[in-house]
Parts: sequence; structure tokens; C-alpha cells
Amino acid sequence: MNVATRLQRNLASIRRRALAIVLLLALPLALGLAALAWRVAGVAPAIAVAAVACVVAAVLALRRVRGFDRDWQARALDAARTDMDDSAALLFAAPATLAPLQQLQRARLQARIEADPSMPAPTPWPARALAAAWFGGALLVAAALWWPPSAPRETVTPSTSAKTGNAAALPVLRSQALEIRAPAYTGQAPRTQTELDAQAPAGATLRWTLHFAPQPRQVALQLHDGSEIAFVREDEAWVATLRLEQSWLYRVAVDGDIDGALTRAQPWRLDAVADRPPEIRVRRPEATLSTYAPGQRSWPLTFEASDDHGVAVDARLRISVTRGSGEGITFEDRTLSLRGRGEAGLKTFSTTLDPAALGIEQGGDLVAQLEVRDNRVPTPQTARSPSLILRWPPPAPIDADGLEGLARDVLPTYFRSQRQIIIDAEKLLAERPRIDPATFEARSDALGVDQRILRLRYGQFLGEESEGGAQPPPTADAAPPPPPRKPLPIDDFGQADAPAAPVEAAHAEGDGHAHDHDDDGPAGAASGNAPGAHADHDHGPRDATTFGRAEDVMASFGHTHDLPGAATMLDPATREVLRAALGEMWQSELQLRQYAPRAALPYANRALELIKQVQQADRIYLARVGATLPPVDLSRRLGGERDGITPRPVPAPATTDADVPALAWTALAWNGEADLAGLVAWTQAHPRQVDDPLALLATVDALQRDPACDDCRQALRAQLWRVLQRPLAAPVLRPAIDALGARYLDALQEDAP
Repeated sequence: MNVATRLQRNLASIRRRALAIVLLLALPLALGLAALAWRVAGVAPAIAVAAVACVVAAVLALRRVRGFDRDWQARALDAARTDMDDSAALLFAAPATLAPLQQLQRARLQARIEADPSMPAPTPWPARALAAAWFGGALLVAAALWWPPSAPRETVTPSTSAKTGNAAALPVLRSQALEIRAPAYTGQAPRTQTELDAQAPAGATLRWTLHFAPQPRQVALQLHDGSEIAFVREDEAWVATLRLEQSWLYRVAVDGDIDGALTRAQPWRLDAVADRPPEIRVRRPEATLSTYAPGQRSWPLTFEASDDHGVAVDARLRISVTRGSGEGITFEDRTLSLRGRGEAGLKTFSTTLDPAALGIEQGGDLVAQLEVRDNRVPTPQTARSPSLILRWPPPAPIDADGLEGLARDVLPTYFRSQRQIIIDAEKLLAERPRIDPATFEARSDALGVDQRILRLRYGQFLGEESEGGAQPPPTADAAPPPPPRKPLPIDDFGQADAPAAPVEAAHAEGDGHAHDHDDDGPAGAASGNAPGAHADHDHGPRDATTFGRAEDVMASFGHTHDLPGAATMLDPATREVLRAALGEMWQSELQLRQYAPRAALPYANRALELIKQVQQADRIYLARVGATLPPVDLSRRLGGERDGITPRPVPAPATTDADVPALAWTALAWNGEADLAGLVAWTQAHPRQVDDPLALLATVDALQRDPACDDCRQALRAQLWRVLQRPLAAPVLRPAIDALGARYLDALQEDAP
């Protein structure tokens, strides 16, 4: 026998010894646990415990055997024999991989082993561990034999009845089945389950099949609202049918007793899953408002509709075309049928409209809206998409002169609202990484121009005039102003070449002010337009003005129309709010014109808040007229006579439906009698105010069945806590007077006469 064969046989014997030790240690424990499980739970749990124990023992034995490999054997040889020169690993190496010196050493080791074939001894038997394992297994088997046998487990345990003396005559439920048939439009196949809790689509048909032995006299299905559905006997089975329109809690009563054949602390649940309406998303175009381009002959539209039980194949596209403007606007409606593509639950509807063929005209709109239906029977649910508008842009105004009027498109007024400026600024910041700096600065400057226009529009309510170009300050050597422009050579409205009025006595024509000099009544006087009302100021530069004098500057450029008090009917507080809004708009405009929309957003948001306050302010004030009360009879005061005075009871606060959970929660907290019937009615009337109405009703049912159950009361209070409305915040109490405050009050008392 060569050296390699000796080494292999030695390693195999060592591994067999290690495997036997592990198995002998695990076998008695596995047998004892299996016997105990069989005695307590039955045959099936015992088999499961034995299988798990065997798997664990096999894993441990495998890990133990893998530890005895060639490296371990080489170390064991070096430790057991000194003649190995700590070189036993050379015996297991391939000769081709060894150096000449290593091959010479290996030959010496083989010669020594052939002369003395002693090998490492296997692991000795752990006598104490084996004895302890077998002793523990014997104790487990003895405990299993001593343990009393368990009662046979049944699906439903019949409860004893005090009304009948013979327990064998009570009906026992042998089998149960619940068949669920969903509506055909859902596409769900019928299914049958043994659990009595069910969740099904609304409109599904539920069919119960119960088998009893012996047969009861009657079986009924009791719902949580008190109604009953009687079971019908068919041969040996009891059958009941219910169309599920809403969620229910129910119990099964056998011979009028709900605690007989079916014993359960909580009622069973029937959850009706409502059919959701379809949802529509617009995929194309990206914006709801599109601008019509001259000569445009196509307007592509793409919609995506989804539903939980499928979308109808056909959909209607409602198209409206508007013509005209003002009160003379007309509408033309038509309907186009579209057919969807895709799966039943997700369909895509696409079409391309021809605006010219549909009759869009200058200043008009083309509005499209998709209406889809789901497959619900008999009344399908409908959903409509957002209205998509294709708008013919209005023409540029005739008086649009200068670079601003030529470079900017004139958009509708509502595009220049403060909210839209904020939205456009946020959109510009989001798109900044994707656009070049020049485009970013141009768009920011355009937003600044919109902010300026909006500021001037609101400034009119404070008497501000329109801002024109920059004017140089008046000086003594300035050229005389040009003569006023003569009116157009027409006389349709009684125009004539009248001599120019002196500048000091009247306004110059075309100065930008709208004056009504025909109104000489009190109203005109109040507004500052009555004759003589402007005698104390001019509207143009005078020859006697001097640069730098405040009086001359005010006399030259200021007039009473710029005074806020004489401009509008706003109250002082509202004017201050509006003035603050104009200041924020000015700061927003400044930042936007400097290409800093992020810095302009705080000012724009504060301006929007102030504008909302102005819009909600009262504009009209009426004289307050007090109530005329009868005179007080002073002769009856402090007399103590109560003749003619009838006592009036203090009215109690009116209770509403919202107080029902609060009253029940308070009664449960003080161990009082809660109105459980009223709570059930409130839950059925307000199912959306409760996260899980059936869970709340089940808790109420448990308390109704056992009024003395403290755990049921606490569980119901926990359910009601989520429904209670939070009370209003209480006023903050004044802090107690500290030492410094007491000294201050004492000093005031000392100074008092």
C-alpha cells in the first residue's frame, strides 16, 4: 500500500467518526421533540418538527465533516510525528509543482511513512456529550408520554347551549364555501373560497353554501344594520345569496343563535370595492393653450385614458369654435368619434384637426375636449379631459410704437397677472440650464416689462400717471417748448382752431391727462376738474423756475391728481396696502430687468399677497345708523322688584352630527353609557370621515355584545380618537406678575394722589 492510499484511508475514517458523533448527538433530541409535538399538536406537527430537526442535524454534520480536509491532516501529521520536519504538506502537493529540493524532502517523508505507517488518530468519542444527549431525549419522550392527549381539532367548535340539555343534538358546521361572481364587465372569473371574509367589486353576487350535521331548523345571515337574509335549504346544504352594493359586517345565526355553530368574536367583513371613474391624461400638446400660426392646417391631439376595469373603445371629442368678440361672440359645437388603441385598461386616442376646415377665424378659439366612458353596466362612468385651446392671437395694437411695441408680442391681458409673472419666473429658472444666456436674459427682461405694465395698471388707483420717456430738468437756458400740435383737419366733433390757452391757466392739450371740464358741479369740484380747481398749479414748466428749488419742482411737475387722497375711493388702510404692493412690484421689476429672476421672486410673491388683500378689502362705506332703543325706566333700577319678569332657561348648545363621536368618546372615558346605536347610524351616514368604517362598526358590535368588556371600550375609544375634530386653540393666559412688574405697579400706586 503506497503512502497516498494510507493518507486517504486515514482521512476517510476521521470523517466517518465526526459524522457519527454529530448524528448520535442530534438523533435523541430530534426524536424527543417530535414525540412531544405529536402528543401536543398531532401527527402533522410532529412530522414537521422531525423534518426540521433532521435538516438542522444534516447541516451541522456537513459543516463538521468539511473541517477535516488535507490541510487539517497535514497539520495533524506535523503535530503527531516529529520526523515529518513540519513538511507534511509536501505529501499532498503535485510533484510537478515542487522544486528539486522539495521533491527530495518529499521522498524522504514517504520513506519514513513506509518505515513507520502510524497516522493521526480519529476524534475520540465524546462519552459525556452522548450520554447527556440521550438522557435529554429520554426525558422529552417521557414528557410526551406523560402529556395529556389534545382534543381533536375541528374547523368550528360547537359551543354548549344552556337551553338544550343534549350537546350531541346541537348543529355543527361541517363545511363552508363562499362563491363570488364579479360583474361581467370587470372580466374577473368566478371564484370560490372557504374563508367567510371577502373582498369583491361592487355589484358582485355572493353565494354561501353551508353544511351542518345534524341539520338545524333555520339559518339566517344577520347584517350589521339589523337586517337578515334567510338561508334556503337545498338537499343537505343551506344556501344564501347577496348582491354586494356596499360594505357589510355580518354573522350567521343558526336556530336564532349567533354563538352556536359559528363561534367568532368578531363579525365577518364584506368589503365592496367601488369602481373608479376613468382617468384622462393629455399627451399632446403639452400646454392647454396653443397659439395658432398663420397657415396652420394641422393640430395633433393625443389622449391617454386608463380605468381599473377597462375603457370603452369609442370616445367622443367635443369641438367648439368661437367667432366674434365682446357680446357678439358666437359658438359652433360639433362632435367627433374617436377609436382607442391599446389594452383594455389603458387606451390611447389620437387625431389631427384642421383648424381652417373647422372654421377658425381671426380673434377666435378652437376648443377640444375628450369624453371617455368605462365598461361599467348598466350606467357607465364618464370622464372629461381638460379643455385644449387653439387661439388665434390678437393683432398688435395700432398705437404700438417704439422698440418695445415692435419686439414684443401682444398677449391677452390675463397673461400679465402677478400670479402669471411668478409662474413664468419659476419656469424660467427651471429651464435656465437648458437655454443659452442670451435667451435667458431676453426672457427675464420681457418679464420685467410685464411687471412694469402691471405696476402701472395698479398705480392708476393711486392717482399715478403713465410713465413716459426721461425728461431733462428745466433750466434757465433751455429752449422754449414746441407749440402744441394742432388737431386733425376734421370737424366731426366741433373741433376748431382755438387760440392756445396760457400755460399758467389751463392744462396743455395732449399732456396725457384725462380732464372733464364740462362738469362744473360738486362732483367735478371734488375730483379737481372744476373751473378754478387748477388755478394753484401748472402742468408744464414755467419760465420762472429755477433748477434745484423744491417749490419750483413741485409747481412744475406735481399736481393734485397725483395725491392718493383725491384719486380713488379707497380707504386709507387699503391705499397703504396697495402702495406697499407697488413697492414690491417695483423691486421685482428691478431684479427682472437685471436678469435676476430668483431674487425677484420674493418681491413678486409679497406683491401677490398684498394685491389679494386689496381685492378683498371693502370699497364702499355707509353711515352707521344705531338702533333706537326705548328709554330706560330709572325708577325700577336697583329696586329688587321682579314683577313681570319671567325666567328664561339658558338655551343648551345645539348638537350636530359631528358631536356624536365626541359624545360617545366622552361617555366611554367616564365609564358612561354611550349611544352605540347613534354611533352606528353616524358611521353609516358619514363613511368617508372614517378610515375603516367596518373596523369601527366591528368594535361597536363587540362592545354591544359584552358591555362590561374594558378592552372593548378602550379599543372603541382608540377608533373614535381618529375621527374627533381637533378643538380650537385656547387663548394664551397672561403670565404671572414677576418681581420687576410688582415693583412697577407699586411705584404707580405710590405716585397716585
